[in-house]
Amino acid sequence: MLYITLIICFALSVFITPFIKKFAFLIGATDRPNQRKVHQTVMPRLGGLAIYISFIIGMLLVYPVNQFSLAILVGSFIILITGILDDLFELPAKYKLIGQLAAACTVVFWGNLQVNFINLPFGGQLQFGFLSIPFTIIWIVGITNSINLIDGLDGLAAGVSSIALITISGMAIIQGNFYVMAVGLIVLTSTIGFLIYNFHPASIFMGDTGALFLGYIISVLSLLGYKNVTFISFVIPVIILAVPISDTFFAILRRVIHKKPLGAPDKQHLHHCMLRMGYSHRQTVLLIYAMSAFFGLIAVIYSQARIGGAIFLIAVVILMIEIIAEKIGLVGRNYRPILNILQTLRTNTVKNR
Repeated sequence: MLYITLIICFALSVFITPFIKKFAFLIGATDRPNQRKVHQTVMPRLGGLAIYISFIIGMLLVYPVNQFSLAILVGSFIILITGILDDLFELPAKYKLIGQLAAACTVVFWGNLQVNFINLPFGGQLQFGFLSIPFTIIWIVGITNSINLIDGLDGLAAGVSSIALITISGMAIIQGNFYVMAVGLIVLTSTIGFLIYNFHPASIFMGDTGALFLGYIISVLSLLGYKNVTFISFVIPVIILAVPISDTFFAILRRVIHKKPLGAPDKQHLHHCMLRMGYSHRQTVLLIYAMSAFFGLIAVIYSQARIGGAIFLIAVVILMIEIIAEKIGLVGRNYRPILNILQTLRTNTVKNR
């Protein structure tokens, strides 16, 4: 039944999206070009509604049983409404945050989804205690915004989310977690159906309706797959989502260094930097896809590694991300601490020869 449902979700998404496009123009849910946008013409957004409708129908067909199911679905509806309102009226950041918090709190308080503790690699446990609730909420809201922030090029957020969903669903299959696998694959096929219209040159954007929903569902699925486990396995979803998480982290760092509000928009995100380096729109998207797939593969390898190897792999991944960020100027042209150290070592080595 699941295989048939996945085909239905894909077909529904492909079928529904053109109607959503017409509906978006009809109600004025459009994205107009400005100095911060890459596109040059008025584009319909609200495309995420096609993903959501396909997802809901898929869930009704399969109806995977889980104690969190109802809370997740209610939370997804709250985040959907938040996205639709933003695509229509461009909500102030504080109202979008209220919607995200409401969706996260629905899962945390009603669904009782909380990260209570982590088993440490060398023995003992890290108990979150009263911090388990804020930690879980911050995770959901943070990942939701990370996916939203990378939604800056045709097909970028949909593709990166799809790669993350493939990795999460694949690892759920290995672990025998049917619920995470089923929900992940339903969202995946719904997203791929939409991606046909969203890949460059896109005819419709997913808008916040799609980006917020995908970020929300990915954040929840990652918690369902790895909560209350070892420190090593808890890092897995962080690696899977390394691209959106690191882009968000460096955006925050960039604004702190330049003394700008955290919510201030700019054109310094990963995709903006790569476009300035001379890559085309399509090349930039495909390269970021490749990065996401690479980190997904690293996550799978990491999950099978022993403690020493896993810690070493974490260090390598962090160093790699930092060097890439400095190379492309993700924080700023003058932010090059690691590259400056490497340059100094190289210079000293040459002098000592």
